[in-house]
Amino acid sequence: MFKALGNFASMLKQASAMKGKMAEMQEKLAGVRVEGSAGGGLITVEASGHQKITAIRVDPSLLKEDDREMLEDLLAAAVNQALDKAKAAAAREMAELTGGMNLPGFDDMLKELNPGDGSGGGGTA
Repeated sequence: MFKALGNFASMLKQASAMKGKMAEMQEKLAGVRVEGSAGGGLITVEASGHQKITAIRVDPSLLKEDDREMLEDLLAAAVNQALDKAKAAAAREMAELTGGMNLPGFDDMLKELNPGDGSGGGGTA
């Protein structure tokens, strides 16, 4: 019985330490900036590690042409690329935090920190 109580206390201590590491990871992700681009760099989108768009740059040549549909397609492609890179950065931070261990429930915790479509992304920063 005492051994079980000791194990429980140890688990609580580990959970508290993990909570601190999660806060540290969130701070790190706040400083991460990734870029996605489309159209050979005509559209560039910057996102934070929290998967929020922080900037969109559009080459002036796209504004002169009367091709709204192409501009919309390029914007969507660049935004998706930037968000994929932000998700990949968050996954790398999580892997670093957990030491590469596959801990049950951590994927769900990451999804709670960064709600969205739940996909893991595929880009690289």
